[in-house]
Amino acid sequence: MERKVTTAVVGCGMISNIYIKNLKNLFSIIDLVAVANRNRAAAEQKAAEYGIERVMSIDEVAADPAIELVICLTPAYAHYDLIKRMLEAGKHVWTEKTMTVTVEQARELVALADAKGLYLGVAPDTVLGAGTQTARRALDTGMIGEVSSGIAVINRNQSLNAEVFTFLRGNGGSLPYDVGIYYIGTLLCLLGPVAQVHAFGAPARRHEPEFLFRNAEEEPWTIPGSNVISASLRFVSGALVSVHFDGNTVNAEQHSLTLFGSRGILRVGDPDKFNSPVSLIYAGQPECVLPFTHGYDGRNTVDATPFDFYGHRGVGAAEMAYAIRQGRPNRCSKEYGLHCLEILEAMERSAATGETVAIESRFEMKPLKPGYYSSVGFGRGDAERSLAEG
Repeated sequence: MERKVTTAVVGCGMISNIYIKNLKNLFSIIDLVAVANRNRAAAEQKAAEYGIERVMSIDEVAADPAIELVICLTPAYAHYDLIKRMLEAGKHVWTEKTMTVTVEQARELVALADAKGLYLGVAPDTVLGAGTQTARRALDTGMIGEVSSGIAVINRNQSLNAEVFTFLRGNGGSLPYDVGIYYIGTLLCLLGPVAQVHAFGAPARRHEPEFLFRNAEEEPWTIPGSNVISASLRFVSGALVSVHFDGNTVNAEQHSLTLFGSRGILRVGDPDKFNSPVSLIYAGQPECVLPFTHGYDGRNTVDATPFDFYGHRGVGAAEMAYAIRQGRPNRCSKEYGLHCLEILEAMERSAATGETVAIESRFEMKPLKPGYYSSVGFGRGDAERSLAEG
């Protein structure tokens, strides 16, 4: 067993429940000792609920030499300042998506982490789940041959969602950044880096409050940036993928991610989930659902709390903790996070200028070793071995 990595969570919002539960119960490499939040009462509530030893201020987290890894769960617009502060304090950092809200800030953080010899990991880590890793295995073993093209589609009423989840009204809250990044991240895990982007876009509409239980005096708002994107991605591999993200429609989600190859077609399912089915289509044959080849299928064995459909969130942080101890690159790396963000920003720029935008950054992501599952006979789970074996 590797020595545990002493860890603190900063940010106690809606996604913190599943992170804290998983970090405490699923990953033996993590020693979660503290929580912090700008509103201390929220941190105290999480500490009491989950039996966390310490409630700390952000200043105390930065100053404590015993804390090696900081999990950043704040809204995207707050990531840059917090990540920079923790890196400067000598901490490794794992952050929820996106790394920052601008590529310029992300490049600065990547350079800072490199200069200090620190790890910076970035969600989405759904790419390490059973669904996406099974799809990656199918591609790596040639089940559909050479991928020529693909489609990725997601829709939501993002402005209505922002009425409840108010952090979506800020930078990074538009549908491409908030949800589309799961589709971008999955495409990158499956197909590698992108070379060029061309896109059209449309802004979010001005939103009048609709929910009866919200403050009736609340002012209308508009989510910043493009809330609808229709883009073409040319991958370094040569594959061409059409991407369509629409946040100006209704909450009747229609998700799709399909890859077309020289021998077959692969349906990947919902990239926002760890256990979305993966199916294979061959000419003249019925569609076949593939058995999962990997663990982390999103099923939790502890008491349910809100947003447990987020599944095995935190697996990327745990994989990074093993990488820290073993001195190897982590999979959901800062380079991966930067590449995701550069693609999203390139879509915005292309939509604004009409130009095709070249993507400068590159990354590599090794697949996890197959054959380890979240539960195998007698309730035993050995999926963590896939994280530990590098």
